[in-house]
Amino acid sequence: MEFPLKHVQQDHRKSFDVKMEMLVRSILLLFLWKGLFAMDVPLEVNQPPTIIKESPKDHVVDARSNMFIECEAKGTPHPIFSWRRNGKYFNVARDSQVTMRRRSGTLDIYAWAQPEAYEAEYQCVVTNTYGTAYSNKINLRISKAPLWPKEVLEPVTVSVGHPLVLNCSPPPGPPKPETYWMSKCSSGRPFHWPHQPHPPVMVPIRQDRRVSMGVNGDLYFSNVYFNDSSTDYCCNARFPYKNIIQQKMPVTVRVLTTRTLSEAAPTFLSPTGKSSSQTALLGEELLLECIAAGLPTPVITWTKNGDRLNTANMRVKNQNKLLQISKATSEDAGEYTCTARNKIGYLEHTITVQVKAAPFWLEKPSNLVLAPEEDGHLVCRSDGVPQPSVQWFINGEIIEEATPVPNRQVSGDTITFRSATVVNNAVYQCNTSNEFGYLFANAYINVLHAKPQIIQPIHTPVKVIEGNHAWLDCRYFGSPRPDLRWSKYGLGILEGNRFKVHSNGTLHIRGVRMDDQGMYACAVSNVAGRAEHKVTLEVKEETKILQRPENMIVVRGTDVRFECKAKYDPTVTVTTNWLKNKQPVSIGWRLSLDESSLVIKNINRGDEGNYTCVIQTEIDQNTASSRLVVMDRPDPPTDLLLSDPYERSVRLTWTPGDSNNSPIKEYLVQYDDDDWIPFKWRNLSTYPGNLNSVILQLSPFIIYEFRVLAINDIGTSKPSRSSEIFRTGGAPPDAIPKNIEGVGAWSNQMVITWEALNNREWNGPHLKYLVWWKRKDSREEWKNATTWWCKHYVPHTDTFTPFEIKVQAVNDFGLGPESPVVIGYSGEARPTAAPLNLRVSNIEATRVDVQWDPVTRSSIMGALKEYKVYFWRDSSQLRWLSVSRAAKSKAFPTTGPRNSGVLSGLVPYSNYRMYIVVANNRYEGHPSNIIDFSTPEGTPSAPRYFRIQQRHLDTIWVGWDTPGEPNGIITGYTLQYQTVNTTRGEEASVEEFPPNNTSFSLRRYDRYTRYRFTIAARTSTGVGESYTEESPHYTTEDFARDQVDLSTQGWVIGVMCAVVLFVLILLIVCFIKRSRGGKYPVRDKKAVTLEPVDDKDQEGSFDYRISRVMTIPYSARREEETKVGGSQATAESMLRRTESDDSLVDYVDGREIEFNEDGSFIGQYTGHKERDDREFRESREAHSPIY
Repeated sequence: MEFPLKHVQQDHRKSFDVKMEMLVRSILLLFLWKGLFAMDVPLEVNQPPTIIKESPKDHVVDARSNMFIECEAKGTPHPIFSWRRNGKYFNVARDSQVTMRRRSGTLDIYAWAQPEAYEAEYQCVVTNTYGTAYSNKINLRISKAPLWPKEVLEPVTVSVGHPLVLNCSPPPGPPKPETYWMSKCSSGRPFHWPHQPHPPVMVPIRQDRRVSMGVNGDLYFSNVYFNDSSTDYCCNARFPYKNIIQQKMPVTVRVLTTRTLSEAAPTFLSPTGKSSSQTALLGEELLLECIAAGLPTPVITWTKNGDRLNTANMRVKNQNKLLQISKATSEDAGEYTCTARNKIGYLEHTITVQVKAAPFWLEKPSNLVLAPEEDGHLVCRSDGVPQPSVQWFINGEIIEEATPVPNRQVSGDTITFRSATVVNNAVYQCNTSNEFGYLFANAYINVLHAKPQIIQPIHTPVKVIEGNHAWLDCRYFGSPRPDLRWSKYGLGILEGNRFKVHSNGTLHIRGVRMDDQGMYACAVSNVAGRAEHKVTLEVKEETKILQRPENMIVVRGTDVRFECKAKYDPTVTVTTNWLKNKQPVSIGWRLSLDESSLVIKNINRGDEGNYTCVIQTEIDQNTASSRLVVMDRPDPPTDLLLSDPYERSVRLTWTPGDSNNSPIKEYLVQYDDDDWIPFKWRNLSTYPGNLNSVILQLSPFIIYEFRVLAINDIGTSKPSRSSEIFRTGGAPPDAIPKNIEGVGAWSNQMVITWEALNNREWNGPHLKYLVWWKRKDSREEWKNATTWWCKHYVPHTDTFTPFEIKVQAVNDFGLGPESPVVIGYSGEARPTAAPLNLRVSNIEATRVDVQWDPVTRSSIMGALKEYKVYFWRDSSQLRWLSVSRAAKSKAFPTTGPRNSGVLSGLVPYSNYRMYIVVANNRYEGHPSNIIDFSTPEGTPSAPRYFRIQQRHLDTIWVGWDTPGEPNGIITGYTLQYQTVNTTRGEEASVEEFPPNNTSFSLRRYDRYTRYRFTIAARTSTGVGESYTEESPHYTTEDFARDQVDLSTQGWVIGVMCAVVLFVLILLIVCFIKRSRGGKYPVRDKKAVTLEPVDDKDQEGSFDYRISRVMTIPYSARREEETKVGGSQATAESMLRRTESDDSLVDYVDGREIEFNEDGSFIGQYTGHKERDDREFRESREAHSPIY
């Protein structure tokens, strides 16, 4: 069948509002026609063909897969399919690459070699004995991905600040490809393996207010930067059917720099001129584009009909350059004004939009079954802008050219049949069209006489919830139209009130009650017969949700539980399901069901959404929803862009990431500079969370990279990707060198030092330092020197002379600011004078006040640092006690005159010597005179050891040693003791002992008592440090076992034998040595006391005065001395004595005694070596009654 697609050209002078009013009236007529009766004709009944499935009018297929054109139909008898191609009969059987499916009209095309040969206009024809139906004309097109021509594109040269348009012109398709621009294209940079481990990665061209891609695929630059220079701008086209990307040959852009950059007012790149027009179809997408050039980059704004734009049904995209209306309506018609504005001026462009409409159905013709002599009509009603025309066909033939039938009347969009007969059986086609498209539909007239029948009767009970609506279906067929009756046993005919019978046979019951349960009967009848069907209705209780899930706002990582509890009819089976965003929830280890409740553990951002609890039975379901909001730290910002570069600043713009339900409080901008430490990011500044474009204050001559972090109440986002590298311009230094000092390395030299500027403070290349100096308070001119280092030597200076110093940084861009003047000094020399009149006062046991006369300022030869006292312990006032003479020092810091200080840490009862020096920062001066002083007695230190033994079963023996530092003459010992774990309030026992008694025996009350002993020595000053020890736990059995063990142990016997042998050998040696020496009588063994005379004569001899004492044995006299002085030497024992080999030997059991400088004759007669004070003390202690 050939049917014309008439594009009626009419002059529509009516207003657009009147046309829309006509459309509304047409829609109202549609509802009037809906009341006509239409029945489903079962296939058992003879009927003309009906097409039930066909391919779309514009059918694009992929040649790589099976190509097919669908055409499915039904009819009785089964229809026969045929095809027309480009208006002519298409013999499918003769084409080896085309087959038709069995019992179907669908064509399968296997033309892989030359698929383009099958691009054509196809139409499916379906025929049986009762009529012929036609499909739409199907335009078959092969999806293509044609290549761009292999052309060599000339480089594009443009000056900085000028506009630029790079053409894309992608292949047309079909379908229309998606275009986008890339750099670093693979064709421009070939991949060579293995030299390149990975293929090159294409990078999308970043689009912003200055650079954007138009709807036609061209790339527009409002103005060009020098950084836009590149050798590989590539336009890429993606074809969705083949999923293939085609790439145009890369184009090179060369940007020329100029000394001056001229600003320019806006001009339009697309569309051009001051006005244009655009036509949109109703319901289709409308795109309005406005791209302008200028320097600075213009800002685009829109208005409609002189008013502000209402963006409720549209989207503003591409930095305000594009308006997108997804589905155009009549309200979108009007004048849209695009304004491009910068600081130089502005420019406007007006786009007039008209909204047209392709034909759309108001009433589509439907199949009509009539009884003989029954009236009927077919309606084909549509509308559009402009108004479409209507053409009728019968079995594919124009109805005006077909055989006239008296009872058929065509009137515009309606065909009326009066007293229909079988002659009217046919398939009628309706074609309605205007200049923007067409609509085509088939509808048949089937005149027949048939008895009533129930179509697809229901044999299962109908279950319904109490209170709901119930529909009991009873689809029927018959010709003429049967009468329908619904009844219920006990109620009779059902009609009215809550019951309504629809024309298709369905019984509708509103507000079902429990007493509506039961058996219902549907009866249909006409003149040809009667049919009946019974349906059972069951009424169930409604399913209700008693506990609904609540909305939740949680932090990522927590657990949540959605409660959902329901009540339902006990006779039905119930299931509980959960949906997330209308999709079933996958139950696993993290999402689990606890009865009907949903538990989610360790919430993450992917869990956010709407959760719906579905309580479902076989007849109804109830749902309850809640919203889960997951708060998390924000997503990192994206699309970092640098603009407006200046010497010390640049504008940074970014696209905020998702706040993840917690508002962004602030942004942290970090930077990485060229300090040779990669990935060392530092904080630059923070900005409020409502900003996404800020001006960064930078240092000159630094290479920067930036990144941004977003911060909310939950935490800090991951860092954004770093921005492009940006380098600031150079400038003179801003910083002043710090910590400037002038000190002397030598007496005739000064070293000027300062702290170096860090790299960020250089502000330019080749940083140096300009050093200035001159004598303080002199009229001489400033001297200067330039150095790369942080140190400068000034030679040939006077000793410790003050200088005025200043330093400034300098680079290739100029001089930085001068530092404040600092006073420095040349080198110091050794002080020429010593402090005089050194003296002491307020002498105490451990401290003494020191005074001196300060030196003059000029003799210091530098800055006064301190007075330092050197002192040492020359001897103890106890003659037998040896001391260390190591010198110590104590400094008295001062910056001005000082003549006293306190010297502490002295040892009591000692003889000290001391001198003092003055010091500057480099040298110490000459020592002063040496003075002597002695410290008075103090309290002694603790005894050197303390022994506790059990010498009998009921006795504890305690022994101790003399103090390590007597700090005076020991006058006795104080022993305190008490039982261990004593009751509170019990006083300790105190024993006082003379200095020659160093042991104590204590009788125990029982063998289990333990004691705590504390021993301390005394001097005339007081009691000294104590020594505390506890007795061990002794028992009778332990003592007895110890006695038996010692007497039977072999090692004890061996030790005793060795001691006896050693004593025997020692006695033999002493006897031999004594027998070799002669005895010379000295004072006839009388006790003679020698009193030394301090004055020494010129020959170096000593004069002694001999005083007589009571003649008693030496040992008895020593005991008496010990009683008086304790373990210390008595006055008589400390007198100087003379000694010969045959005099004192008799009194000391053959031991040789050598006297020291205090009065002894050192080897005068025997020639023996001098013994130190310690040997003398040991010889005394050997005869002490303590041991």
